[in-house]
Amino acid sequence: MNYEDFRREYLAGGLSREMLAPDPITQFQQWLEQAVAGGIKDPTAMVLATVDADGTPWQRIVLLKEIDARGFVFYTNYGSRKAEAMAANNRVSLHFPWNMLDRQVIVGGQVSKISMAESARYFLSRPRESQLAAWASRQSQRIGARGMLEQEWGKMKRKFGEGDIPLPDFWGGYRVVPESVEFWQGGAHRLHDRFLYRREVSGGWEIEQLQP
Repeated sequence: MNYEDFRREYLAGGLSREMLAPDPITQFQQWLEQAVAGGIKDPTAMVLATVDADGTPWQRIVLLKEIDARGFVFYTNYGSRKAEAMAANNRVSLHFPWNMLDRQVIVGGQVSKISMAESARYFLSRPRESQLAAWASRQSQRIGARGMLEQEWGKMKRKFGEGDIPLPDFWGGYRVVPESVEFWQGGAHRLHDRFLYRREVSGGWEIEQLQP
């Protein structure tokens, strides 16, 4: 198989400065709504990139659960590899690969934990099975076999047989406060359209157009 032959033209549409909202959050929300309307599977899936204390970068897919003027929110286990990396280096990047629309969004910023109240509110909205999974899994820790994880899940199911399941003290949310957001729209002949929002000292946003 010759991978060099995998190519196509990007003809889904262009992007101009006149089409952009004044701030990147509004622009992102518009694109996210279009991704949902366009039938993209897992439109809220995003790649979270971190750099740990040793300077090693790592990426994984997480799900966006909230977006507002304060930033992008996701949830995870506080003992996970990503959480340890974010504790050592709070500068992260998010990437939304909306390939079906020939679009991608790249976010750079600083991450921090959200409040316990915010985490509890979201945790209680999750399906009960997912709540149990949060208790059962010590994310990123070594395990001998899947059966051990399933046994732990069953143990938690018996433990929390009735009533609300409490928020684990080792699980919660993070918010990425953006400092830069790039919107990429594929273009014909590899002449893509790229616009980068940069946060100014005043709190406003400067918009730059970048070459492809």
